[in-house]
Amino acid sequence: MNMEKRILITGTSGFVGNKLLKTVKGAIAAPSIRNASKEEIKRVIEESDADVIIHTAAISDVGTCESDPDASFYANVQIPLYIAKASQNRKLICFSSDQVYTGCNEEGPYLEKDAKPANVYAKHKLEMEERVLDILPSAVMLRAEWMYDMDSYKGNYLLNLLHAEKTVSFSSSQYRGVTYLKEVAENMEKVIALPGGVYNFGSETTESMYEITKKFTQILGKDICVQDAPPRHNLWMNCSKAKQYGIGFSDVLSGLFRCVKDYGLYTG
Repeated sequence: MNMEKRILITGTSGFVGNKLLKTVKGAIAAPSIRNASKEEIKRVIEESDADVIIHTAAISDVGTCESDPDASFYANVQIPLYIAKASQNRKLICFSSDQVYTGCNEEGPYLEKDAKPANVYAKHKLEMEERVLDILPSAVMLRAEWMYDMDSYKGNYLLNLLHAEKTVSFSSSQYRGVTYLKEVAENMEKVIALPGGVYNFGSETTESMYEITKKFTQILGKDICVQDAPPRHNLWMNCSKAKQYGIGFSDVLSGLFRCVKDYGLYTG
């Protein structure tokens, strides 16, 4: 990363923001902007003297957004709009979500144009993308997948598997990428250089969640039963647009394998 850049990161108490704060050179933490006003947001950005803003703060729990859509709108749409208005002449990167594909009925993998949200959180993320880009066309919207790492205070795909004792269930009809958070951080320099727009962002797969889980538990030598669950919606992304700009991830299974090796959980 260019050492001359100051990179303001929101949501640094969260899973993604905290990792980026620790690993991205030039990163500084924004104070909490939960329920912040337009004026407060403007002051935070101006006082930071940042060249780049990476916005990770959000209400990302789908159930919470369904039960309180007003809170979801303010956190997931209004706050990013305030940031965009205050970020003129700065590079803005906003984390969106693969949830924007929840309403897609086609098999996939999906391109950026295929978004069809089917829950409050996903609808607000798509609205955020569109309205922020209207204000700031140079902004980058990252449709991030379900991310994992060992260093997390709450469950993710990897930790859920490691803590499973008898059985886990995933559908052989569901295709979805899951992404090693370390690889997200490693790609941020190239993300900052991206032209404005929306990008699918993460590990790709040609195998179902059921197939990946069976293979990964075998790699770990974990004696649990992997059951085939009923069909679920796909959140299956084609990330070729980002690849054109040199952004690369391991495929899903290779990324999981890399993570457990990094943390010494696999030495074979």
